Amino acid sequence: MTKPTIGFIGVGLMGHGMAKNIIANGYPLVVMAHRNRAPVDDLLSRGATEAASAKEMAAQCDILHLCVSGSPQVEQLVRGEEGILASGKEGLIVVDCSTSDPVSTLQLAQELRQAGMDLADAPLGRTPKEAEAGTLDAMVGAAPDTFAKIKPVLDCWAGLVVHLAEVGLGHKMKLINNFISLGYAALYSEALAIAEKSGLSVEQVDSVIRPGRLSNGFYETFMKWSLERDENAHKFTVTNAHKDMRYLANLANSVGAVTPVQSDVRNALAAMEAAGQGQKYLPMLADFVAHMNGLKRG
Repeated sequence: MTKPTIGFIGVGLMGHGMAKNIIANGYPLVVMAHRNRAPVDDLLSRGATEAASAKEMAAQCDILHLCVSGSPQVEQLVRGEEGILASGKEGLIVVDCSTSDPVSTLQLAQELRQAGMDLADAPLGRTPKEAEAGTLDAMVGAAPDTFAKIKPVLDCWAGLVVHLAEVGLGHKMKLINNFISLGYAALYSEALAIAEKSGLSVEQVDSVIRPGRLSNGFYETFMKWSLERDENAHKFTVTNAHKDMRYLANLANSVGAVTPVQSDVRNALAAMEAAGQGQKYLPMLADFVAHMNGLKRG
């Protein structure tokens, strides 16, 4: 049985490993260059082919992954003059692995359906390390028949695939997931600042939290910066984190949710980005909060 041809736009920190694992599982792969040629060239050396536009890629593919910065980029790839809709490729399934605004996702799904295409949202959990290993988490919103078609491909790059039901629920769940993790980041950062001002060291705090019930995987990677100055342990920028919390605020507004804690988390990230530190990684929020408290870090 011939395997479907897979397209992949966005072969960056997460996308390269995902695309590599799709090829390794024997699927024909088409990729598209963006800012960095290195991951594209690596995938070409593994047997991928290259398309010049989303329109050209869509015409060649059965399933097309998007793994880009957010909804503005997804919308351009779908609606642009050289975009996916312009291909007219009936039967194409677009899998949006970006962390996107669910309000936008639902509108795009409707537009694609009207063109004879389909959309599944499959945002990611975990880090580039798991992307390379093929053990990411995927939270999927898709019609049952669409999910059945894409599941074997998702299994190439994900160790855990959770089908949440209809399209849009994947992106909603991803924002909830990120709210919890970013809430931890804000909480840990503030707690460390209070601790240090009170005479406790980061190491002393960690000696109690790490072996106890309050530890978790996020805590372990987040704390690598404050403890070891390991900037590569948790490579997620403050700008991306702030974007995700703006998307969640938009979702909350659309459903009429009351969000006092989410507003505080979003504002902590907004403050760091406004200070010109948006490209720093999330664990460095601890330094930013420390500096706001008059403490010297780094």
